[in-house]
Amino acid sequence: MSDITYIDQVEIKNKRVLMRVDYNVSFKKDGSGKINDDTRIKNSLPTLQMLLKNSNKLILMSHLGKPKGRDMSFSMKPVAERLQEYMPDYKVVLIDDFYTQKELFAKQTEKEIYVLENTRFYEGEKKNDPAFSKELASLADVFVSDAFGSVHRAHASVVGVAAYLPSYGGLLLKSEVEMIRKAIEAPQRPVVAIIAGAKISSKIGLIEKLMSLADFVLIGGAMTNNFLKAKGLEIGKGLVEDDFVAEAKRLLDIQPNKLVLPVDRRIGSQTDTTTIPLIKKIENIGVNDETLDIGPETEKLFADIIARAKTIIWNGPVGYFENPQFEKGSLAIFHAIAANENAISVLGGGDTLSVIKGQPERAKITHISTGGGAMLELIEKGTLPGLDALKK
Repeated sequence: MSDITYIDQVEIKNKRVLMRVDYNVSFKKDGSGKINDDTRIKNSLPTLQMLLKNSNKLILMSHLGKPKGRDMSFSMKPVAERLQEYMPDYKVVLIDDFYTQKELFAKQTEKEIYVLENTRFYEGEKKNDPAFSKELASLADVFVSDAFGSVHRAHASVVGVAAYLPSYGGLLLKSEVEMIRKAIEAPQRPVVAIIAGAKISSKIGLIEKLMSLADFVLIGGAMTNNFLKAKGLEIGKGLVEDDFVAEAKRLLDIQPNKLVLPVDRRIGSQTDTTTIPLIKKIENIGVNDETLDIGPETEKLFADIIARAKTIIWNGPVGYFENPQFEKGSLAIFHAIAANENAISVLGGGDTLSVIKGQPERAKITHISTGGGAMLELIEKGTLPGLDALKK
């Protein structure tokens, strides 16, 4: 990826910089409108500070959530307010509509950071509309992409603007791309990948790629059901994508010893947080059982494989972690990864990060990716639309 120029490889000075950040933060579920996790804002600060040090004027843009049109419940206002807390020496200004407030950009000072309102308020964003991209590009002299969590999307603010401005990668983008490529291009062996989640349909290509790359691929979450059903086992009431059972069987047939499936599972109810879950071997699962986590034998099996790894890739909790009764498997995997001090470990995905939030051992993980979807697509495809757009 050396054909991308990053901001620490070139001097950008006295410019108006249009910067794509990933401020798609999560909010508390209590309806307070307060930010729950501002990691993505914090991760952008080194790039902001490097550019500001060189007397550049910053115009930041990001999407937030999935608004239908201009829905102000998805406004960037709380994000701008949180950024202001981290940048006390600057005035953070939220631009309600850059189309109708063009005169403000001529007045921007070096002590002001402009934040554009949610890019998805505009129809042209997701369509990667050239006219919309051109309007955005007209605000600045230079484009900097630092939104790793969005570079797998061919949207105007990620891809389109790069066609009209000199374009560079930010420091966060650089560290993400370099770390993930290090884990997949010349990895230390053995390589262990842990892939979990609800659906197998979106991860067939990824699992196949990982089977060619890794020494072991550990499978968890509801997608396990497809593989167990392909082996003729009862899976209970768990989610299964019947149209993909044949695909699961095909993957099992390629290299049966590489794919490692759970040997036991925790049974219970998603909403019951008090009853201790039943533990059953996979061959003893009943037709009415709801399987919601891997069991203790599987935890030990997975932990033993992880302990021998030199490179570890993990995406997706292996159980219904929202209920504390069923987060044990995911936490066991996390502790096993943290305990292996000889391995490079790369973790990603919003739910994976939710599982390990507040865990003191987070510091032992080599790289925690800010973009689960982008991380998986980069592993599977080797490049992404938002990276290709920066290649000159």
